Amino acid sequence: MRKQNSTFKTAFISEAGSELENNDYFAFVELEQYACYVIADGLNELSDARSARLAIETVLLAFQENPSIKKRVVFSYLKAADKALREADSQKRLKASVTVIVTDYANILYGYAGNTRLFLYRDGNMKEQTQDMSLGNDLKKEKRLPDDVLARHEERNNLYTYIGQGNGFAPYVSKKIKLVNGDILTLYTRGIWENLDGGELNDVFSEAKGEPQESLDCIEDLLLSRQPKELGNYTFAAIYVDKVFLDPNQKKRIKKMITVATAILTLVLVGSLILLIFYRQRQSQIANMEQKYFNTIEYIQDNNYLRAKIECEEALKAAEKLKDKKRIREIYDYQKLIEAVNAADSAYSNKKYEEAQSGYATAKERSRYADRIADEYINKQLGMITDYRSVFDYIQLGDTLAAQGDYARAEEKYLQAKSLATRAYFEEGRKEAMEVLEAMYARREEAEEADTQEAKAKASDETGAAQLASQGDKAFSEGDYEGAKAYYAMALEKYQQLGDVVHGELVQTRIASSEQKSTEIKEKEQQAEEYIKAGREQEMTGDKLDAKKQYLLAKNIYKELKMDNKVTEIEGLLELLDVAAMQENIKKENKMSEENNNKKEGLSSGEDSDAIKEEGQEIGPGSEI
Repeated sequence: MRKQNSTFKTAFISEAGSELENNDYFAFVELEQYACYVIADGLNELSDARSARLAIETVLLAFQENPSIKKRVVFSYLKAADKALREADSQKRLKASVTVIVTDYANILYGYAGNTRLFLYRDGNMKEQTQDMSLGNDLKKEKRLPDDVLARHEERNNLYTYIGQGNGFAPYVSKKIKLVNGDILTLYTRGIWENLDGGELNDVFSEAKGEPQESLDCIEDLLLSRQPKELGNYTFAAIYVDKVFLDPNQKKRIKKMITVATAILTLVLVGSLILLIFYRQRQSQIANMEQKYFNTIEYIQDNNYLRAKIECEEALKAAEKLKDKKRIREIYDYQKLIEAVNAADSAYSNKKYEEAQSGYATAKERSRYADRIADEYINKQLGMITDYRSVFDYIQLGDTLAAQGDYARAEEKYLQAKSLATRAYFEEGRKEAMEVLEAMYARREEAEEADTQEAKAKASDETGAAQLASQGDKAFSEGDYEGAKAYYAMALEKYQQLGDVVHGELVQTRIASSEQKSTEIKEKEQQAEEYIKAGREQEMTGDKLDAKKQYLLAKNIYKELKMDNKVTEIEGLLELLDVAAMQENIKKENKMSEENNNKKEGLSSGEDSDAIKEEGQEIGPGSEI
């Protein structure tokens, strides 16, 4: 019913001009649902003028087999024509410029290859036109030359796409264009645009009315009046759209599309709302997990491992619920560390120092996988256990020396045991050291009466060495490891002069411990700097969570080293990181809200038509097939 309820008037002229044979061609087919109009300009010599006719016949045959106004189908019409010319039985390769218009009597879609031209006029103005696929047209655009210059340009017929090209064939197919009553479609070949400029053609159709043949006669008169020296083949076709087809079911389809679109939009909104709720719930779960995770870290840093165990278990449950594999692995490493420390603490509380020392060594090994966050506490506990055991070692050594009558050195050991126990808050060891010291004084008073002057001098030297060693111990306990090494070195010299190998070896052990402690401080400072550097890198990549963790680790080291200025600096970085994280969360929520608003406004529509084939066409200058 489309053709019956629309009015399309078609007329054309096609002449050889001053040539012996006309190598142009125009033909069209009007079916009940679709119509196809094709113009072709043969690019071969006149001795083989089949190219234009073969191209049009192939396009119309492909159209009749599959009438459609879809872009891919029109593209296939042109591809079929290209293949037909390439495979034609000819001594020379056939070539042609072709423009095809397909319409459903309400819309048009056109495609072309070469330099045949199409113009669409509406209300006296040009609305649509093709662009020649030639080097001349490209040069005109680059140099911004007037349109009429192309008609005389030497590269106007140097085409980069044409029918019969084969490899590299790339025709242009337009999008669908809606027609209105009074539209005029024109198709023409080189013979027209090489001799008449666009302005003259526009003048003819700006006020065109009535029959299309009148406009064609006017154009032909204008062309012949120019009396060009060499007038090539020329063809001009005009299609007057007096009445376009109006679909009686259009309102129903629109209403149906609105209903469907409303349903889809509702589903989208509901889905978006569900996603938003799920997203916010997940964000809340993530925030809870991260809070528990950071609480675990802070409790570990505060040496509250019982509370850290509770927070760590809750953080692990939250991470497992979120299926966050990375965080599960990290929290599990912290959990193993906490368990090891708690086990060692239990042995320590029960005065099982050897078992506790082994447990803290295990905990320190696990601390490697938890960013060494517990190293300070573990080292402190190990140091205390070492001190406790050293107290008993000093007392035992003092007893041995006292039994040998070496009261000065025995006193030194007892005093060292007392001093060490006092520093370590080891009351049991301090009391025992006091008791053995008093007993040693009583025995020494009895033995001093029989001592010779030489023995007194030796005791004085030993006392001096012991005092130097004691001063070294004091400096060591105060963290002055370089000063401790100096005192120990002087004490070692005196013991070597006295030939006291036992004390000399003990002092050498203390010297080694001082050097180790000094090295550890430097390593900790370097480790803190590496944490800060790693935190800045994580902050640059946007991983603010890992950045915050690295800064906390650096802060912990500086607190251990009592570097208050560095602690203050890290606290400033953490505050800036928290502010950035808060701003990023606000941006994410704003972006989510904006995306939901945009989805409300989206609406798409499409229209497909079914084709019914019908025979009937007009071909060539006035002939029918």
